[in-house]
Amino acid sequence: MPTTTQRRELRELADSVRGTVLGPGDQGYDEARRVWNGAVDRRPAAIVRCTGTADVVAAVSFARREGLLTAVRGGGHNVAGNAVCDDGLVVDLSPMRGVRVDPGKRTARAQGGTTWGEFDRETQLFSLATTGGIVSTTGIAGLTLGGGIGWLGRSYGSTCDNLVSADVVTADGQPVRASRDENPDLFWGLRGGGGNFGVVTSFEYRLHEVGPVVLAGAVFHPLARARDALVFFREFTDTAPEQLTLVASFPAAPAAPFLPPEVHGTRVLALGVCHCGTLADAETAVAPLRAFGSPLADVVGPMPYTAAQTMFDERFPHGRNYYWKSSYLRELTDEAIDVLVDHVARTPSAETTSYVWHLGGAMGRSAEDTAFGHRDVRFDFAALAGWLDPARAEEHVGWAREFWSAMQPHASSGVYVNNLGVEGDERARAAYRPEVYDRLARLKREYDPDNFFRLNQNIRPMATS
Repeated sequence: MPTTTQRRELRELADSVRGTVLGPGDQGYDEARRVWNGAVDRRPAAIVRCTGTADVVAAVSFARREGLLTAVRGGGHNVAGNAVCDDGLVVDLSPMRGVRVDPGKRTARAQGGTTWGEFDRETQLFSLATTGGIVSTTGIAGLTLGGGIGWLGRSYGSTCDNLVSADVVTADGQPVRASRDENPDLFWGLRGGGGNFGVVTSFEYRLHEVGPVVLAGAVFHPLARARDALVFFREFTDTAPEQLTLVASFPAAPAAPFLPPEVHGTRVLALGVCHCGTLADAETAVAPLRAFGSPLADVVGPMPYTAAQTMFDERFPHGRNYYWKSSYLRELTDEAIDVLVDHVARTPSAETTSYVWHLGGAMGRSAEDTAFGHRDVRFDFAALAGWLDPARAEEHVGWAREFWSAMQPHASSGVYVNNLGVEGDERARAAYRPEVYDRLARLKREYDPDNFFRLNQNIRPMATS
């Protein structure tokens, strides 16, 4: 429980904001401190549920004055759990979920607590979208600041490539605007540099004509034929049009009527697709994938774009225990395929999965003016451990680490920063090319020289020479 002094300080903070300040023992505190990753169980001294930029300014200024460790929560979806901390202060943006779409300009401005499901719902009223997360409960903030990989990335670039401007509260509690014309250095760093430079209270995005119906879904193959199917996947992605994105994933087969009962619960290969062009073009582009082999099921078909954006929701529910290890792959070699199939066969639970995500296209042409790097890689690989029983944590973490280690001879040295857990400075550095990391460290020295925002994939301020 807070001391008398702490309670007095929290009352002073509560008087300075329009939102709610929650401390241990308050109604709603336990719910507010929970994040997507159920393995993260932290108890902050206070949670400020902000209603606007003024509340964020007050919370940051208070935390700085009191010397409190500070976490920033957008969607709370990060596997590392950096959205919450022990004994410090959480700047919670989750009440800030307004979205305003300008269909004439094809832009949308959304507040920092918005999730992709909420964002897509508003933009799809006008058949518009931008590259977003593949789980609808993912926050727009973390995904954008870390770069942003999604179904539309090959057509329209990463999420951060589509960022037009951002409203930011910096470490000294000042609200600033960042765009190509205002604070362009900060704007560069926000697009891929993570949450190192401030609290982004709103994001303005460029939108594109998408939907309302796209061709999406998956073709399922038994694990026994996964090697041949992955070789096909590799060759098919060589020539796939940019409007088509694919992912090879390895779920436990759901007890769904479209799959034979005898495979329910067994490990399968799902070749997932989303084509954001016309249905006629999409059917032509996907036809070779659907014709390959003797699949267990083909559930590719026209669906609302908003539904395509939820295809992975059931695999990654809120509150499950998670641990991830990830790397980029320049190529999906025969040897890498052997490692994939071998380790997938030893997946420890139905809640655990892994994937190889198809990159390239427009994402590979947008590297110069953002901090989000490694644009020349072809695939993103991740071992995604998930479990229900806390007593089995060591088994699942061990599987993910062993799988990742076995893939390293076939991986690039880089990693997608949004896939990192709590892995240390060197792994965070691996998300960037050396010259980009050095530029980010100099920018950190300018905007956050005391490393106030350090609960993230942290970039330490470059020392003054």
